Amino acid sequence: MFELEKWIPGIDREWLWTVQVFIVVLITVFTNFFIKRFLKRMVLKLTSTSTNWDDIVVQAMSRPLGWIVWLVGLDFAASIIYAETQSPIFAISDSIRNVGVLVCLTWFILAFIRGAEQEISQNSDQVDRHTAEAISKLVRLAVIITSVLVMLQTMGFSISGVLAMGGVGGIAVGFAAKDLLANFFGGLIIYLDRPFAIGDWIRSPDRAIEGTVEKIGWRLTVIRNFESQPMYVPNSIFTNIVVENPSRMANRRIYETIGLRYTDIASMDKIVDEVKAMLLEHEAIDSGQTMMVNFNAFSDSSLDFFIYTFTKTTKWVEFHTIKQDVMLRVAEIIQRHGAEIAFPTSTLHLADPITVENSRT
Repeated sequence: MFELEKWIPGIDREWLWTVQVFIVVLITVFTNFFIKRFLKRMVLKLTSTSTNWDDIVVQAMSRPLGWIVWLVGLDFAASIIYAETQSPIFAISDSIRNVGVLVCLTWFILAFIRGAEQEISQNSDQVDRHTAEAISKLVRLAVIITSVLVMLQTMGFSISGVLAMGGVGGIAVGFAAKDLLANFFGGLIIYLDRPFAIGDWIRSPDRAIEGTVEKIGWRLTVIRNFESQPMYVPNSIFTNIVVENPSRMANRRIYETIGLRYTDIASMDKIVDEVKAMLLEHEAIDSGQTMMVNFNAFSDSSLDFFIYTFTKTTKWVEFHTIKQDVMLRVAEIIQRHGAEIAFPTSTLHLADPITVENSRT
């Protein structure tokens, strides 16, 4: 407590503690003001540096530090009031201060974790954005749980009792919310294994699931199908099904069977060779991948040869444009050799000729 009697002679005792409280609050206001100005100048200087980590630390501490100054200052003022008035409401100021400081420290740590997540996901090539987000959520959850336990201990509660009660309650909650926990761990597996990411086109041969991934949450994943309808799929489903990710394919395949008439068998080898040469020279076909053009079947009404090749692009619309160009070039090659593409026909062979006799009545 300030010894104001030495500085202000003759001051009334009843007003002494009021002046002391006023001075403490005034000092708190000025301290908070100067700290804010100091942090703003520090941020301006740190933005010119090459690293962003110092900016993250300063920005994370700027608001919690101001609240800590107010908590300490108001606690000091409350202790002065309690010493003079003995009012029970001011007796808990120390506990409020301790809990408030813990809240501010938790606030700072959570803000730093969030800033670190953004920095790593945006500027690191070695860490996937979704993995950084998942780890950040787990660390923040651990920080919150630890902070709550420390606050309970500060407020006089027994942590051992809380943990024991939490263990029994955890078993009951585990049985009651097993589906929710399964979805949570399914989301964790998606974040860690990364079978797909937001924006990927996925499908499953086991379930009627196909579309573009819009959101990956902790409980469910949102997929927009090709009819623009959202599908909300629980994450636990993905731990038990096969998921195909066409968005990550390196090429798209053209696999078509084309039939010629039986009367065009003499031109088959020339047509096959020319079609393969055309594919090797095509600028959109990846000649480094498997490429086959072969006569392979005597069908009921055609002589079939097949085309097996891959395009360089994986884009769906562009792929179909390339495929159309290839098919039209194949039709041109067939026509240039005087052959025709077969269609289903039937030929009737008679063992003996039919004789029609004219009869006169």
